[in-house]
Amino acid sequence: MENEILKYLEVFQICDSTFPIGTFNHSFGMENYLHDRRIRKAPEFNIWITNYYRSQFKYGEGLLTRICYEAIENDDFEKIIEYDNSLTKATLALETREGTKMIAHQMIGLINRIYGNSINLLNRYERAIDDGKAYGNPAIVFTIFAHYKGMKQRDLTLMYGYSVASTLVQNAVRAVPLGQKEGQVILNGLIFLLDKVCAEISELDEEFLGANAPGLELAQIRHETQTSRLFMS
Repeated sequence: MENEILKYLEVFQICDSTFPIGTFNHSFGMENYLHDRRIRKAPEFNIWITNYYRSQFKYGEGLLTRICYEAIENDDFEKIIEYDNSLTKATLALETREGTKMIAHQMIGLINRIYGNSINLLNRYERAIDDGKAYGNPAIVFTIFAHYKGMKQRDLTLMYGYSVASTLVQNAVRAVPLGQKEGQVILNGLIFLLDKVCAEISELDEEFLGANAPGLELAQIRHETQTSRLFMS
């Protein structure tokens, strides 16, 4: 039992919102909703992040963790590269694409610093990025690491989903501004939403990868020309 807890702690460290990979610099379109006054206080933010999980996360990084886990289990590295390319090219907003790649790059570097380049599949993925065969996605990096640590697929998808939620809530605390207590109430609700989303993800196949809600994507695109900004995306 002790080793099992330690394993989960090691994985949680990598997806913790304090892990310094630059996620605190990105709102993934939320700031445009703030700019347009469509998010003013906690209730509007809760609507935004709920819709984010029901669409962009579900059909994007959430689904990506599941199908990449299956590709790892089947020793099919080329599928991982295919999914990396598909989701990146399906992401229309330049800042979102670039932000995702930057976070993945930082994540690989810090994992390798901690674990001494001992994760062969992660090294192979990094080489594919360096060779221009892949773009880099933190959900793929996390899936490779969590699989290496022996995590079950559903557990790692839930953990990754929570890490994204925690980061976005903390960013909202700074930007909305959202009270810390209100943020924790919203985050708790997202835990139960994640359980439902993960169940829905289990029924999807790779053809759904990259499906998105137009409103969320348009906000991410409009953010690129926004005059006053706190976040990079």
